[in-house]
Amino acid sequence: MSMRMNRRRFLGKAATAAATLAFPYIVPSKVFGRGGVVAPSEKIVMACIGVGGMGGGHLRSFLGQDDVQMVAVCDVFEDHRQRAAERVNRRYDNNNCAGYRDFRELLARPDIDAVCIATPDHWHVLIGIEAAKNRKDMYYEKPLAISIAECKVIRQAVHQYGVVFQFGTQQRSSNWFRHTVELIRNERIGKLHTIMVGSAEYKPVPNQPTQPIPPGLDYDMWLGPAQYAPYTRLRYTRGWGLISDYSLGCLGGAWGIHHVDIAQWAADADNTGPLDAAGWGEFPAEGLYDTALHWEIEHNYANGVKMIHMDMDTAKTKMPQFSLHWMGILFLGSDGWIYTARGFFASEPKGLLRAKLGANDIHLAFSNNHQRNFLDCVRTRKKTVCPVDIAVRSDTVTHIEHIAMTLGRKLRWDPVKEEFINDDEANRMLSRPMRTPWQL
Repeated sequence: MSMRMNRRRFLGKAATAAATLAFPYIVPSKVFGRGGVVAPSEKIVMACIGVGGMGGGHLRSFLGQDDVQMVAVCDVFEDHRQRAAERVNRRYDNNNCAGYRDFRELLARPDIDAVCIATPDHWHVLIGIEAAKNRKDMYYEKPLAISIAECKVIRQAVHQYGVVFQFGTQQRSSNWFRHTVELIRNERIGKLHTIMVGSAEYKPVPNQPTQPIPPGLDYDMWLGPAQYAPYTRLRYTRGWGLISDYSLGCLGGAWGIHHVDIAQWAADADNTGPLDAAGWGEFPAEGLYDTALHWEIEHNYANGVKMIHMDMDTAKTKMPQFSLHWMGILFLGSDGWIYTARGFFASEPKGLLRAKLGANDIHLAFSNNHQRNFLDCVRTRKKTVCPVDIAVRSDTVTHIEHIAMTLGRKLRWDPVKEEFINDDEANRMLSRPMRTPWQL
């Protein structure tokens, strides 16, 4: 257990002892954590940074954990802050939850053990670095970053400061996907040779007129390290995930990273990456959104596995299995195949969903709740089911793809040095400039 939690436990017990001496009454068992209630001194003190949309969902999930004490929320939009703080206060029947506009003020609090980071993608790394420096364990929403250089910096910070890190690829905590990967790793479809990933696509929208910034929104802070752009409601709301200043779009941030992460897991590539990237990408000619609409990128791995990442429109033209369910992963082996998605499984040979593994088979790390796995690791200091090193490798695949389709040519990748081979132009795209005063 961390020194922070040991200190709080000592202070909590000291305070309880002092109260008992001063007031010789019966102390409720919940003070000591009996009766199925976690004592206050044993709770993980948490805060959430980014509490609209996905962040609001994570806030509700963490509030449902009995060993969590949520004490603060942070968001650049006052309405989000207020609603989130009110939710926390209702949960604990008090008015103690603090609201912050600037994440740095929240992270400077010494009483906070862990944070959930669920902001737009372009903010992830800067907030994560500051969290690590303040020795906050972090549940960190996907994707990891908007450049490979950023991926490396957050990995370094997590290791340097020894914080627990959980990447928000929640499918690693799905019994469905874990069973699929275990079947593949145990060669229940024979030798795996090809993985085909189908990711979401989107419909373009026209350029939007400039609109007044809503009261209570610090829009300049929301833009942060991204270049300045005039405010439009669609840019600020869910549209940001399809704009390259803030995300890789459906290729990475919006959905692609989830299935690419499972592909990496199945290919036994958690500690490495592909050797190349080749294919094409189609981008909108105009409009607000400028990330890839359609694409097909092929990778080869040193162990002989081929991975092909496509948007679903393209995937459906390649293999009939992609018409079985919206957005999925097709694993092709020498003796069969598995097509899986959230809540869907099909295979040849049939019946693999019910297949049992033996004691001597490969069994992967178990987690059936991503937030719970994170909290357990905060206590034990063990690695989560998706720690930062795995996160970097999965995230890197989508960045390689983005660079290959942007340049329009095949690229060779060195997964040991984590750079392109003999390609200065591609290597210059491993990082992105940040708007002053923000920097890595």
